[in-house]
Amino acid sequence: MTAHVLRPRTVVGDHKVTTAEIADDVSTHHADHPRLRAILRVIGNSGVRTRHFTRPLDSPTVSGTADVGERVRTAFDDALAMAERAALAALDDAGLAARDIDAIVTTHTTSWAVPHLDISLVSRLGLRPDLRRVALATVACTGGIQALTRAADLVAARPGSKVLVVAAEVLSSIYHHSDTTIESMIYKALFGDAAAATVVTGTPLGPGLTIEDTFEYVLPDSLERQRGRLSADGIHFDSTKQVLAAVTDVLPPLLEWLGPRQPDFAVIHPGSPRIIADTAEALRLDEHAARHSTDTLSHEGNLGGVSVLRVLERTHADPPHDGAPGAAIAFGPGFATAAARCRWRA
Repeated sequence: MTAHVLRPRTVVGDHKVTTAEIADDVSTHHADHPRLRAILRVIGNSGVRTRHFTRPLDSPTVSGTADVGERVRTAFDDALAMAERAALAALDDAGLAARDIDAIVTTHTTSWAVPHLDISLVSRLGLRPDLRRVALATVACTGGIQALTRAADLVAARPGSKVLVVAAEVLSSIYHHSDTTIESMIYKALFGDAAAATVVTGTPLGPGLTIEDTFEYVLPDSLERQRGRLSADGIHFDSTKQVLAAVTDVLPPLLEWLGPRQPDFAVIHPGSPRIIADTAEALRLDEHAARHSTDTLSHEGNLGGVSVLRVLERTHADPPHDGAPGAAIAFGPGFATAAARCRWRA
């Protein structure tokens, strides 16, 4: 397998929200919480300084009381709008017209819609009606790498294909004051809204990542560690304390697959400071090598399936040397892992 990934283009939500504003909102709504002091401490240590929401923090579909219908409709409309902007920018960067695209792979978890993001973008972008489509709807944080994997598979199956990859998440839609566990409070601080897009081809159209092989792994007996939950007030995101050890648990099979080759760089999903640090340490990389993931977490937060594409976009701005071996890695609900062994093409 050899697939070439061009520079992604990212669009973030219109409303910048600081961590101080999140802390104030939590304090206002949970003044009587017995662990408020601990909650504010973990929010402050989330590694996120700012994130962007598609709607203001005090809107009904973020910290308000909108029901599941309003939240889902708003989240999908906002995700689609950002996805369209990101896709048009990626096509423009690649020097391609919409009708040059032979396939589209989308990933979007934070709302429900039929038809989904893929078909909606066919109309919005003017894509050919006969293109192939892969719509990933529930993979969440691993979505970016799994979408690149599916795109690489499509390129391998039909050489010469040009595949558009689009990821979009409106994670502000799962910000609920009815969720009062410390884990749920952390997610209020971690998550942001964004969309990103890139083009994957068999023949390089410019500098970027060359995918040589891919890896997917589901940790046995881990279903409860991280999962979504639907209720009358929308989609919720739950986790247990076991999720803190999940990355460590999946590293042995991941490292076995990666083999002895030492990566010079890594595109690590910025799920949290610990996820970035544990993964970089396992790959024997220092903080500098993980800087693009750390900067993404700090300035935009955890963007779900969009995150890895945003980290890859940052990598283009300050890239490794030509031919440098690397790895792209993400972790998500299930508990699942997706990764790519790759090289940098200058």
